[in-house]
Amino acid sequence: MTLKLLDPRLEPEGEALRMAAPLPALEGAAIALLDNAKIGTARFYDFLAEMLQHEYGVREFIRRRKPDASRPATADMLAELSGADALVSGIGD
Repeated sequence: MTLKLLDPRLEPEGEALRMAAPLPALEGAAIALLDNAKIGTARFYDFLAEMLQHEYGVREFIRRRKPDASRPATADMLAELSGADALVSGIGD
């Protein structure tokens, strides 16, 4: 019997991704909040938005909710969110 080992790692394709530059400040910023439709996300984002607005002076929030957690955000939704200075995308169970 011959044992064959397979290496599941792929060689990287294209250019490595780079982190976006940090915002100089949150004061006056527009923040996008992408809700993944899990049960706790909306409540968490309510708290986060209140904290960011009152403690850090965030000017505006763009909130969108995906149809469900297993599907990606639509192109239209991403286009709307792209107007923000930063985006928070998370899960909330």
